[in-house]
Amino acid sequence: SASAENACEVMLLRGNFGDLDELLVEAQVPGIDAILFDLGVSSPQLDLPQRGFSFREDALLDMRMDPGRQTLSAAELTRIIRDYSDEKWASRIAQFIVERRESHPIETTGELVDIIKAAIPASARRAGGHPAKRTFQALRIEVNGELTVLRRGLDAAIRWLNPGGRIAVISYHSLEDRAVKQAFAEHSKKRTCPPGFPVCVCGANPALKVITRKPILPTEAEIEVNPRARSAKLRVAEKIR
Repeated sequence: SASAENACEVMLLRGNFGDLDELLVEAQVPGIDAILFDLGVSSPQLDLPQRGFSFREDALLDMRMDPGRQTLSAAELTRIIRDYSDEKWASRIAQFIVERRESHPIETTGELVDIIKAAIPASARRAGGHPAKRTFQALRIEVNGELTVLRRGLDAAIRWLNPGGRIAVISYHSLEDRAVKQAFAEHSKKRTCPPGFPVCVCGANPALKVITRKPILPTEAEIEVNPRARSAKLRVAEKIR
């Protein structure tokens, strides 16, 4: 067992990635040597029917990590479903949702699944997994503002890293991975000031060195143990000294 002087102190802070600045100030953390972002949604939350995330269970429709509701127009729904999931039938799904909502509120996940199935032609539902999967993913991302808080959290984490410290991010779909790749690229830009300038005026002094030019993918053994790891991608960067 570790001696008292070598024991690790664990401090749990409740919040999302977008709250990182405030959380670290509150905890009086002077700097970070290593930080890991695991962007996977909590499996227990997804699997609990009452949380309204799953298209496989009929439950009250919510999708917030903190419960609540919001209403979106057909144009907003189309944009969200198309941009966050590449759903080919985004416009048709959005129209079916709005039309059903005019007669009565859509209150359960089962109702939403039935609407999505009705909107997607039968021939298109025969391949590609569950027809509601992409729409549910897109709505969850929007309802929880996941990409916005992710970028805010990444920028904060990079600021708080000590020189030589590393940031590692595990993402689970292309939108997250793209956001991580872009953040790392922007923070690793080289200075573009004209030669001879005594101080930087372009604001492009690099803060990071990207360690993984290509993401690290799970092995077949990892996927066999945890099938949900199949889509995981790991990217790592180091704060420049």
